Amino acid sequence: MTKELICICCPQGCRLTVSDESGELTVTGYTCKRGIEYGKTEATAPTRVITTTVAVTGSSWCRLPVKTAGGVPKSKIFDCMDAINQVTVQAPVHTGDVVLSNILETGVDVVAARTIE
Repeated sequence: MTKELICICCPQGCRLTVSDESGELTVTGYTCKRGIEYGKTEATAPTRVITTTVAVTGSSWCRLPVKTAGGVPKSKIFDCMDAINQVTVQAPVHTGDVVLSNILETGVDVVAARTIE
């Protein structure tokens, strides 16, 4: 297996090549060490941070911006969105408050990205 990727860890946008030779992943084309980890993760188990909104009551605002506190498996994004879309929070809520804990047993929390009094 060989995958060609563009690294998104820094502004350089290195063109990475990830190869699986004899059961060991090798990454070439990186200029910083973050590229190695990014390439290996993206080739084997890609994750993404989800940003969206949830309903909020008790405020003049009707939506609260939220995000996952870390990456969730790319294959679970639509299921995560289904779960997030079921959430309604009551104001006040503060930036960083956990809105949904351990979404889909991924170990990742969904947190508020804004304070709403």
